[in-house]
Amino acid sequence: MAWKSIRPVLFGILLLLPLFSVKAQSPSGAATYVVQAGDSLWSIAQRFRVSVTELAAVNNIQDPNQLMAGMELTLPGLEGFSGRLTSLPLSYGEDLQWISRKYQTSIEALMRLNHMVTWNEFYAGAFLVLPEERVAGDSLPCMSLPEELSPLEVAILAQANPWQMVAQNQLTQTIYVLPGEPYLGFAEAQSEVDQELVCPFTQVNLSPTRFLQGKTAVIHLKGKEERNLKANFMDRTVPFIEEKSGEYVALLGVHAMAEPGLYPLEIHLLAEESRQYAFSQMVNVGRVDYPYDNPLTVDPETIDPSVTEPENELWASYAQAFTPQKYWQGEFVFPSPLSKEYCLTTGDCWSSRFGNRRSYNGGTYDYFHTGLDIVGKEGVEIYAPADGIVVFAGSLTVRGNATMIDHGWGVYTGYYHQKEIYVQVGDRVKAGQLIGLVGSTGRSQGPHLHFEVWVNGVQVDPLDWLTQVFP
Repeated sequence: MAWKSIRPVLFGILLLLPLFSVKAQSPSGAATYVVQAGDSLWSIAQRFRVSVTELAAVNNIQDPNQLMAGMELTLPGLEGFSGRLTSLPLSYGEDLQWISRKYQTSIEALMRLNHMVTWNEFYAGAFLVLPEERVAGDSLPCMSLPEELSPLEVAILAQANPWQMVAQNQLTQTIYVLPGEPYLGFAEAQSEVDQELVCPFTQVNLSPTRFLQGKTAVIHLKGKEERNLKANFMDRTVPFIEEKSGEYVALLGVHAMAEPGLYPLEIHLLAEESRQYAFSQMVNVGRVDYPYDNPLTVDPETIDPSVTEPENELWASYAQAFTPQKYWQGEFVFPSPLSKEYCLTTGDCWSSRFGNRRSYNGGTYDYFHTGLDIVGKEGVEIYAPADGIVVFAGSLTVRGNATMIDHGWGVYTGYYHQKEIYVQVGDRVKAGQLIGLVGSTGRSQGPHLHFEVWVNGVQVDPLDWLTQVFP
């Protein structure tokens, strides 16, 4: 069909159709919340961003034990609103405009209900306060218009009323429907055009929702099939892998020294015909209370920047490449003959854990421990924790005799201070395979295995990979 030829006619029709608008009501009275099982005064105050003291005072609660499921509490600081409120975690991919349309609540009301000043405060995982009646029931699907189709053309293809779309998205004219933005779609649409109008990301799950220093974060995304997707976070770009049709996954490493706070997580889509789409939303990075090791005295050469910086750059360069094939399966095998269960239960098998802050030769605590130091006498066996391909095997000043293995999907493991190395670059290894012997080479103060895990260019806590299954 020649879309350009019908546009003048459609525009004329638009001028004759009535205009609809949706006006937000102005409730008065008190805003309330019904206490649920497991709630506490503190958790309610945190979710609704109010003071615990004010919450207790306005509801005449003298003893926190008075709180019972089913009680209806008045929420302070929300004068002018009436009715029951609820809260739910904000999912990644839901910006303020989409939330307003999805829950039929004005942006001004959302800002007031959530005590927000700026849009960036609506970060993924934050509790979102909403009128209870707006949350009940199923929401209409998310729809995004392509550049080449007008709202009226889309409505004709979907056999739907274009003014329905205008009204349910709290607009006044179809000219305000812009390509690429998320809108509530047509509930009754049944044509094949539906699939072309579905928003690029129908569901995005972050695990954990709150990222943590030195930890591995996993992004699961549902969308259209065979799409080129990438995530940008803390100046790193990570590709998504399509695990199965329309379901994607990406792994992110969060640096152990990253400042806690909000950071933008961007997801980019390169669709057919070089069409691009990008979405950015803040995610929260939380602090981990890593302990401080006792000050260490080492050979000055091993902390000389003229030695350490080139070696660090070299070592990191081997962990940058992204292999689209995944080699590992399930939890990583313990790389030592020590019992994994005993070590995880007692914690007696390591002399220093990942993330510990470190000081060398009387200096400041500007360093962190990049791996897990597993105890072992000289000559004790070292095993590969998972299938992979050896990308480095050689001697370095700081790391001593060292090995690095690529496990695919941007995941690497490293082994320092070895007495002997039993593998070569290019070797394919299996989980549990003998790859070397414990030693005390490089910047080591006694025999042990320094074991580390890299996720897309960032060192992360190896214990997580020994106790969790990552996709």
